[in-house]
Amino acid sequence: MNKNDLQEILRKIDHKGYPAYKDMKGKYDFTDYTLSIDQVQGDPFASPSKLSVLVDGKKAGFDKSLYDTKDKRKALEDHLLRNMARQVKDYSFRAKGSGKSGLISVTNPGQEILERTACQINSDNGNVVVRLEVGFPANGRTINSKELEKILFDFLHACVKKTLFSKSYKPESLKRVVDLAVDQRFIRDNLDNMGLVAFVANGSILPRRSGVSQVAMKDAVAFTSPESLEVTMELPNAGSIKGMGIPKGITLIVGGGYHGKSTLLKALELGVYDHIAGDGREYVITDESAVKLRAEDGRSIQNTDISMFIRNLPNKKDTKSFYTEDASGSTSQAANTIEAIEAGAKVFLMDEDTSATNFMIRDELMQKVVTRDMEPIIPFIDRVEELYDDYGISTILVAGSSGSYFNKADNIIQMMEYEPYVITEMAKREAEDFRRQSEVNACDDMPDDKDKSCGDITDSMEESMKETIGGKRIKKCENLSFDRVVRHDAAFAKNDRIKLKTMGLDGISVNKENVDLRYMEQLVDSEQLNTIAQMIKYLKISSWNGKVTVSEAVEQLYNRIEKQRFEAFIKGGLPGNLAYVRKQELYGAINRCRGLIHITDINKN
Repeated sequence: MNKNDLQEILRKIDHKGYPAYKDMKGKYDFTDYTLSIDQVQGDPFASPSKLSVLVDGKKAGFDKSLYDTKDKRKALEDHLLRNMARQVKDYSFRAKGSGKSGLISVTNPGQEILERTACQINSDNGNVVVRLEVGFPANGRTINSKELEKILFDFLHACVKKTLFSKSYKPESLKRVVDLAVDQRFIRDNLDNMGLVAFVANGSILPRRSGVSQVAMKDAVAFTSPESLEVTMELPNAGSIKGMGIPKGITLIVGGGYHGKSTLLKALELGVYDHIAGDGREYVITDESAVKLRAEDGRSIQNTDISMFIRNLPNKKDTKSFYTEDASGSTSQAANTIEAIEAGAKVFLMDEDTSATNFMIRDELMQKVVTRDMEPIIPFIDRVEELYDDYGISTILVAGSSGSYFNKADNIIQMMEYEPYVITEMAKREAEDFRRQSEVNACDDMPDDKDKSCGDITDSMEESMKETIGGKRIKKCENLSFDRVVRHDAAFAKNDRIKLKTMGLDGISVNKENVDLRYMEQLVDSEQLNTIAQMIKYLKISSWNGKVTVSEAVEQLYNRIEKQRFEAFIKGGLPGNLAYVRKQELYGAINRCRGLIHITDINKN
C-alpha cells in the first residue's frame, strides 16, 4: 500500500470508535521511505502506538565508509537518533486530543553512545530503520484522524527528511562522528598492549553539572596528567594526544573530601562506554570488562563460592556454595567480587565510601584483639595482590580515611583540587615509618629484660609480631567454582506470554518477580534494563535446562549477539526501546534474582 491508501483509511475511520485505528496496521510507501504501523494502542490513554520508518540504503545515501565497522555504525546510528529526537521534540503534542494524543516520541540518548534498536543501519545495504511511538489522536475515545494525518504526513515527514538522509548533513560533520569512534576504539584496543587498564586524556572535563546530571560542569578544572603517568596515544584521526595512563596492578586514589577522588572514579567506571563529542570524557577510556564493586546489604546470594573471602563460619555453613536471602555488607561485597570474576572482569573499581569496612581491612589493633582464627572474613586487602598475580585482575581503589592499602598499592595518586599528583614514594615511605613506629610502641607490653633492643623488632621479631596480631599467613585461594546451573522451569518455558516491566534504573520485573538493580552503578539507561529483562526471558525459555551452567548460557548468548545483534534473543519484530548491555551487567542481574531464577551447584542439581 502507499500513502494514498493510508489517507483513504484515515478518511473512512474518522469519528469512529478508537478501536477502528487498528485497521491502519501495515506498511505504506511514502516514495522516499516506508512507514510501518506495527502496533496500535487500544485507547488514547494507553501506551502509544508503535511505528517504524525504513529508508532504503540507496536513497539514504550514507557512504559505506561511515558504517563499515561496528564502532562506526554504532556512532552513526547514535548521531542520526539524536538528531531525530531533537526534531521530534518540536512537533510532539502539536496535534491535539485526549490522553496521549499528539505524542511523538523516539529514544533520546544520554551522554553515552550505546547500540540501540531505536535506530539501526544495515551494514550490508545501508538501509536505515528508526522506531518511534505516536499517540493516535482522539476526542474522548472518538477518532480524530485529521490530527493524525498532520502527524504522519506533515510532522513525521519533516523529521524523516531532516535526519535520515545524508544530504541533510555536512559530510565533514558525519566524518567527525565516525572518526571519534575509530579513535576511541584505538585507545581501547591498545590499553592492554601498553600495560594499562585506563586512559584519561589531558583536557578532559570530569566533574558533572550536578549529582543528577551527566552534562559537563561549566568552568570545571580540566584534567592534567602527572608527568610520571603521562602516556602518548597516536590516534588514527585526532593525531597525538597525551593523558594519564593507569597501569595494570593496584592503584590507590587518595585525597581530601571534595577534591575529586570519586569524580575520577566515576569517570573511569563510565569509561567502559564511548561518549559523545563535547561530553568532556570522550577520551576517558577504561578496560571494557571493568566492574564497580560495592557493598549491597540485603541482596540475595545464590550458591556462590565466596570462600576466597569468607570461610569457617561458626554455623558451619558452606561458603563454597553460599546461599542467603539477606546478605550483610561484607558478604554481599564478597559475592559481588566473585561474581565479577565469573563475568570476566579484569579491573575492579572500588570506593571506600560504598564498601563494607570489615570486607576491605582489619587494622592491627583489631587483629590483636580478635585474632584471625576467630574471624571468618579474609579482607580484600589480603587478597588484592593475589587477584592480580593469579587472576590478572587489577584494582583501582578510592580511599579517604584509611592508609592501610599504601603498602599494597603499585601506584598512589592524590587528588588535590581536581588535579592528580603521584605520591607513591612518599606515601610508602610514610607507611613504612608508621609500621616501624607501631612496632616500637608494641615494646611497651614487653618484659623489662627484653626492652633493651626494640630496634631489632623489624628483623628478629617480625614473625612473632605477626603472630601477636593474629598472625596466620593467608593461604592462596583454591580454584574458585563457577559450575552453577539454573534449574529448569517447565511452566515458564511453556508460556511465552511473560510480563516484563522496567522501573527506571532501579530494577526490572519479570512475571511480577522484582529484581533490584539499584546498586549496579554502571547501568546508565533504562533501555539497558529493558534489554536485561528480555535476555532473562530468553534464557529462561530457551537455554536453562538444568544442565547448562550460568556462564555457558551467557557466553552462548553473547556469541549469538555478536552476529545477530538484538535478534539473537528477540522473536518477531524488534521493539524500539532496547539498548546494548555488557555481559557483566547481565551476570549481575541474574545473580540478584530471587524466586525468578533458582541457581544451584551443578553437583547438587
